[in-house]
Amino acid sequence: MNFKTIAVSAAGLLFANYTAQKMTPNLKYPETKKIDHFDDYFGTKVNDSYRWLEDDRAEDTKDWVNREVTFTKDYLAKIPFREEIRAQLKEIWNYEKIGAPFKEGNFTYFYKNDGLQAQSVLYRTDQSGKTEVFLDPNKFSEKGTTSLAGVSFNKKGNLVAYSISEGGSDWNKIIIIDALTKKVIDETIIDVKFSGASWKGDQGFFYSSYDKPKGSELSAKTDTHKVYFHQLGTKQSADQLIIGGDDFKRRYMGIGVSDDERFEILNASEATNGNELYIKDVQNKTDFLPIQKGYEFNTDFVDSKGDFIYAMTDQNAPNMRLVKFDIKNPSVWIDVIPETENVLNVSTGGGFIFAKYMKDAVTSVKQFNYEGQLIRTIALPGVGTAGGFSGKEKEKELYFSFTNYITPPTIYKFNADSGKSEVYQKPKVKFNPENFVSEQVFYTSKDGTKIPMMINYKKGLKLNGKNPTILYSYGGFNVSLQPAFSVVNAVWMENGGIYAVPNIRGGGEYGKKWHDAGTKMQKKNVFDDFIAAGEFLQKNKYTSPKFMALSGRSNGGLLVGATMTIRPDLAKVAFPGVGVLDMLRYNKFTAGAGWSYDYGTAEDSKEMFDYLKSYSPVHQVKKGVCYPSTMIITSDHDDRVVPAHSFKFGAELQEKQSCGNPVLVRIETNAGHGAGRSTEQVIGENADILSFGLFEMGFKTLKK
Repeated sequence: MNFKTIAVSAAGLLFANYTAQKMTPNLKYPETKKIDHFDDYFGTKVNDSYRWLEDDRAEDTKDWVNREVTFTKDYLAKIPFREEIRAQLKEIWNYEKIGAPFKEGNFTYFYKNDGLQAQSVLYRTDQSGKTEVFLDPNKFSEKGTTSLAGVSFNKKGNLVAYSISEGGSDWNKIIIIDALTKKVIDETIIDVKFSGASWKGDQGFFYSSYDKPKGSELSAKTDTHKVYFHQLGTKQSADQLIIGGDDFKRRYMGIGVSDDERFEILNASEATNGNELYIKDVQNKTDFLPIQKGYEFNTDFVDSKGDFIYAMTDQNAPNMRLVKFDIKNPSVWIDVIPETENVLNVSTGGGFIFAKYMKDAVTSVKQFNYEGQLIRTIALPGVGTAGGFSGKEKEKELYFSFTNYITPPTIYKFNADSGKSEVYQKPKVKFNPENFVSEQVFYTSKDGTKIPMMINYKKGLKLNGKNPTILYSYGGFNVSLQPAFSVVNAVWMENGGIYAVPNIRGGGEYGKKWHDAGTKMQKKNVFDDFIAAGEFLQKNKYTSPKFMALSGRSNGGLLVGATMTIRPDLAKVAFPGVGVLDMLRYNKFTAGAGWSYDYGTAEDSKEMFDYLKSYSPVHQVKKGVCYPSTMIITSDHDDRVVPAHSFKFGAELQEKQSCGNPVLVRIETNAGHGAGRSTEQVIGENADILSFGLFEMGFKTLKK
């Protein structure tokens, strides 16, 4: 199908033949047994009658999953335009995608996907200009569900340790090869989790892992990280435990090595916010020196110059600052780039420091020397998100990418000395940004806080309240949602839909204060911000409740689950994806306890328990309420946010839904939390999302 033939006029909608959806309250959902299981929280007994669904190894759980998969497939198969949307996605997705090049040893490496390949391939070019495949993840497994999770070269570039993830699992394997011959030179390192490989010369590398859990590998709690050193040519069983275990118990840990190989940097933390920092001076044979202890602040190593260490910190700087200190006197920190009113992030390359500032979720970039003197403000191609500006010290040719919601990511070559940039790689996407609008608005939340939101749509859109709209956000863990192009959103907008993204509290768009305002006993600010965004869109006639869909993944899945139970009338459709949905037990699985900085736990206090239960989606589904048409999205190998969250929420909704709006549980097989999925899996999921959303909004056909 030619994509141009299905495009619509600037003022028109592609969706046609809107009819009111008939209520079908007699949907026959798979039977889900209930078994009383009471937990006592500060004298309050809570019945967790679907507790049995937490056991991913049990036969009755597997049987329930199979029946839900069949039910969901049967329902989606009845959507008349589902395959047409899948074809649209495949057509626009099928373009060559090339990543920014990087140099290792005598080679220049880059990632490329020809269009619809399951996984991107790592290529390299030698000094004569000959290009060859270096690593092809598409050959790792038959269905393309084993992905390349990370690649680490030693300083000379002659050795490489690359990580693979099978079926999207966080449990990785590390394979060690000679980079020149591409031949495996050592045994595979297994059971690696939340870790890269940091080389120490040619001897070997540091990596981190947990002891293999006694229960389910996919759901059992992991809370004691250990750092090992693998010596090349030896068995993994002989790897030296560097730190970790009962004498130094931390939930997350890793050791990195500075570019000059003089320093070893230990980063340790108990949660996703706040860390300890220790540095060992290998040259002077010191032990690990404590730079920052406790978890009140975030401080991360950036670079080193002689005796000086450069680090990013939010200590006394909620919007971040770059500091330096002498390793011989590490308690005296000197500002290199002081804190400003905008959030700071830095990278290094070409002998310079690049300060990437974020103002209202949009990027600006300044170039400094290592003394903190401003060299120049870098001109960007437009208003959006710029990333990159990193490389080795002697490389003067650096690269950066630029994108926004209506601009496909373009790579630019940048000369660090002259400051000049030129287009290096512009993707040939069947999408014309000139036909679209990306506007930023500010709206007021429940407590008077001003929130920014980007609204994206096709030019000529009529504000008549009838536009299909996806409201997407995240709202947690200091994660900032900056403008970025998406093929899925392009198809949605090309077909006349609106894609709106509010930068709600809990994220990092305005620094630590913005993040903290959406944590623990202030978490409901996040839901209020999201609800207010929907109300703004409806009040201003962009859309209306029966044409709105709520969408979010992971912590964003919690956002959707909480919002749809707090305000079931806000939207017609809801997509809670791989969500944290049982707020009383999230900390019992895998590394979930590390999320307590954002959420608090039900064991902290009665007040915290009451607060969590008051918005926990699993516990707030009530009989007699008409909830939105819902597609709960999860994966059978998700060992980050275990699928039990989605299973229990789905069971509650299917039992208590009081109207004909369907509740589907879409379970992807051979996939994890999201990273590393094959192109086919991603297209399949999004074809289901877009078609289900439109079908439930009442659209029966697509205009030809």
